[in-house]
Amino acid sequence: MGAILVLMIKPLLPYALSFAAGAMIFVVIEELIPESQMGNETDISTIGAMIGFAVMMLLDVSLG
Repeated sequence: MGAILVLMIKPLLPYALSFAAGAMIFVVIEELIPESQMGNETDISTIGAMIGFAVMMLLDVSLG
């Protein structure tokens, strides 16, 4: 029974994982960005987030 359900759900897996990734990004943005902008050095945290995102995307594209 479980194997049949797995085979039926397999085409939906990329969409489910995309939804999970979007939910994780939402939580990060909702919780971390407002806290990083409370101090005096807001530019450093913003640049750090941008560099981190760029590195993440570079690794995702290059490692496939």
